Amino acid sequence: MPAKRDFLSVTDFTPEETRSLVKRARDAKSSSGGGGGKPLAGKTVAILFDKPSLRTRVSFQVGIHELGGYSVFLGPQEADLGGREPVADVANVLSGYVDCIVARVSNHDVLVELAQHASVPVVNALSDLEHPCQIMADLLTIYEHKDTLDGLSLAYVGDGNNVARSLCLALPAVGMNFTSASPQGYNLDDASVRKARERANGASVRVRTLTDPVEAVAGADVVYTDVWASMGQESETEVRRSAFAGYTVDPELMERANAGALFMHDMPAHYGEEVPPGMLEHPQSVAFRQAHNRLHAQKAILEFLLAGN
Repeated sequence: MPAKRDFLSVTDFTPEETRSLVKRARDAKSSSGGGGGKPLAGKTVAILFDKPSLRTRVSFQVGIHELGGYSVFLGPQEADLGGREPVADVANVLSGYVDCIVARVSNHDVLVELAQHASVPVVNALSDLEHPCQIMADLLTIYEHKDTLDGLSLAYVGDGNNVARSLCLALPAVGMNFTSASPQGYNLDDASVRKARERANGASVRVRTLTDPVEAVAGADVVYTDVWASMGQESETEVRRSAFAGYTVDPELMERANAGALFMHDMPAHYGEEVPPGMLEHPQSVAFRQAHNRLHAQKAILEFLLAGN
């Protein structure tokens, strides 16, 4: 049997695999009946979450069902990884019951340990380091609207968090330019930026980190933002509101981007902070399509990992 594949980081898929999965997701979404039959028939997936979720939980459970599989949800009480039981023991036990583990965790190191000891594929449904399934849905959304990824430019305005890191690592590898604008002290780490530049597909692909949102969005085909304080950073909310003043993505900032630029937000949105009320309904916003595409992107990921397609 081939070695199992995990999806903990966007870098776990080659650029070719990423492009193929995006196209597969689009084709399956647009085909009648969803295409591909029931590739997960007879397979069970454990959904192991130690953090609350709306889009991630629903999209995975619905997607597994549509692919013909069965899901078992384990919430914070059952998924007390490293608390009630060692992570290695949980991984070994679940590997005897299920065909895949989808885990949403606070600490990426726990996810890595889970994958090391599990004999079945482990999928990162969010960690403090990366959010790879979100980025696959983002690429699908961009591809649907632009019919290409090559040569496009995305500007990310906000905190250099897990979403920003995954965007930075994924986009240059498929031929997209990436620019981020964050206040000093909240920008992406140098190691991720260096790795993104190493993964860049083509000499003309740019990876930039700036502090000026207006400079960042100039020439952008996509403008992306996220919350200023992520889950677990609630105690920093007031400090961050002050630090991120001027980093709100509003209609005026969108006018600085290319004509027809897409506006994206992975949600949930904090209105009055990174976006004003009504921004998700802006004519250039694809935020709700982006959220719905979590379902289709994750179905392609699960099919690839579990059915080899």
